[in-house]
Amino acid sequence: MTTDVLLKENERVDDLQRNHYKIIQDSERFCFGMDAVLLSGFARAGEGDKVLDLGTGTGIIPILMEAKTKAAHLTGLEIQAESADMAQRSVRLNGLDEKITIVTGDIKEAVSLFGAASFDVVTCNPPYMTEHHGLTNPDAPKAIARHELLCTLEDVIGQSAKLLRPGGNFYMVHRPFRLTEIIVLLRQYKLEPKRMKLVYPFVDKEPNMVLIEANRGGKPRMTVEKPLIVYKEPGVYTDEIYDIYGY
Repeated sequence: MTTDVLLKENERVDDLQRNHYKIIQDSERFCFGMDAVLLSGFARAGEGDKVLDLGTGTGIIPILMEAKTKAAHLTGLEIQAESADMAQRSVRLNGLDEKITIVTGDIKEAVSLFGAASFDVVTCNPPYMTEHHGLTNPDAPKAIARHELLCTLEDVIGQSAKLLRPGGNFYMVHRPFRLTEIIVLLRQYKLEPKRMKLVYPFVDKEPNMVLIEANRGGKPRMTVEKPLIVYKEPGVYTDEIYDIYGY
């Protein structure tokens, strides 16, 4: 780990509780949430795999997956230059320059940037809301992260299908209210849904996240895994959440 990484105004360094890794964040822009951490725990990457994270933000998913898997190399693609710069400095802060590459670019142009069938695994924590759903400031970084302003769900799935080698896996976290749309688009682009896990804030509440795995060219058969419950009481995580976070 290196210490010669400069912080900019409003930035802070947070401990990720994994391999002593840290991440630079800016509370004025967009800080990673539990969804990114859960996706990094749900996604699988084998020894030697090449992994791409679409819309990587501050690089949280590649950094956590580097700690949790034996992937050979991880790449994060981010359209917002300031976030990509923050992610690159976090990579350098953790001494991971040889394992993680951050690229500034558009998800809609990912195949042109990297080439077809160039990854074994693609992950994405995309914007959940359609363009005008509750939108307040369309120019703000937080709005870009949460709303489909710069890419749509179909952009993410369509590009992922082309980026994956045959047999490669796609992992995404999203909202359950869009599950029908997600599955229809996955099958449209020949990404067969294989695993799904619903995430519930409390055992007696409706799910507010869905984790899904799809395989390029896979045969039809999906496993619905046991639910993940976040809190056993207000402010107290369940043991499974503590395990995913590494506490």
